[in-house]
Amino acid sequence: MPPSPSPERHLTELAAESWEALFRAQSALLRRFAADDVWDPISLREYDVLFTLSRTPDHRARLRDLNREVLLSQPSLSRMVERLSEAGLVRRESDRSDGRGTVVVLTDAGLAMQRSVGRRHAAGIRRYVGQALDDEELLALQRLCDKLRLAQESIPD
Repeated sequence: MPPSPSPERHLTELAAESWEALFRAQSALLRRFAADDVWDPISLREYDVLFTLSRTPDHRARLRDLNREVLLSQPSLSRMVERLSEAGLVRRESDRSDGRGTVVVLTDAGLAMQRSVGRRHAAGIRRYVGQALDDEELLALQRLCDKLRLAQESIPD
């Protein structure tokens, strides 16, 4: 009989397998969402920025805080915010508390765009996620993902 793995190795393997399952599910879902015919006139990544801003107090966030919430590098986010600003969907302001920082503000047009695209996107979410999991599983998934995301602040690098 082979020796059982150490508790540390077991936890490492279990964590890695769990992450891979989460990552593969996310990849599969993102491919489905990207293929949906809802991303006009903005892209999925632009929608993510508008959605993230729509959930912040006063629909505004420091650029560096926004960067922590979206899957873009800082330079890519800065270029995207510039394009969204040119389209009138966001506005850039100097940070009142730190003149060196930039605050990104969702405009009324940006909020309207987020809501319009968001309604269509929600139908895809309901189709791809809501049909795969029941209510109890959806609540458990939300709790686990929130717990995992929030725990990152207290786990040392």
